Amino acid sequence: MTLTQKRFIILLIVVVAGAVLGRLAVRAVMNLLLGGTLFGGNFL
Repeated sequence: MTLTQKRFIILLIVVVAGAVLGRLAVRAVMNLLLGGTLFGGNFL
């Protein structure tokens, strides 16, 4: 495996992780604004 392939795979992993965390952060902010629970659970 060449250096270019390794860099591409690492970049792909970072992009996927960033997309997942970004979506979770957006959900968290929207839930705080709208007063909901983050994962759809009922904590009361």
